Amino acid sequence: MSPQGMVYPTAPSHEGPGGKGRTVARVIAGMTMSLDGFVEDANGSAAALYPDLGELRDAPYMKAMQDETGSVLMGRRSFEMAEDPDSYADTYELQVPIFVVTHTPPPVAPKRNERLFFTFVTDGVQVAVAQAVAAAGERAVTVVGGADLTRQLLAADLVDELRVDVMPILLGAGLRLFEGTRPLALEKLGVDEVGARTSLRFRVATAAR
Repeated sequence: MSPQGMVYPTAPSHEGPGGKGRTVARVIAGMTMSLDGFVEDANGSAAALYPDLGELRDAPYMKAMQDETGSVLMGRRSFEMAEDPDSYADTYELQVPIFVVTHTPPPVAPKRNERLFFTFVTDGVQVAVAQAVAAAGERAVTVVGGADLTRQLLAADLVDELRVDVMPILLGAGLRLFEGTRPLALEKLGVDEVGARTSLRFRVATAAR
């Protein structure tokens, strides 16, 4: 599995209406991309963007993401990147409830454990976000891809923070993360260096929730 979000530093969840009551989980969207803006190469592979994946698994980078994440939101294509869907329960780095936005749930539910289980949401991104936020509690909803889901969430003003890891490589062609995205105002929260990665963190100025 490939980590798609950035983690330094962790910010608090926001509070409910009027700044009182139960805190509401932040929705954090982001992916790793090349310097020229691609999250996959022309052959549909993201392998060139993760030469450090083995190092990240045991790094503070991953530990912070695990501590921060209360639930995961992903698209169907990202879910199907695993050769065996049952492997999520055994080896996935983020052992939390996972919500998959899809038109059609798989015929057989993947293996689950006491922390990780799947919910396949067929009613659109707003319903998926609401369910993921409820499951996350006071921790964050981490969106792990793909690019289409991230664009849908941005279009619906459902992203609180945008986090992008930039890798020092030019892919030249492929799938762009922000292709067709409308103009959005962002507030810079920070820039961190994680090995070869440059991690950029922004607050999205408008969010519908």
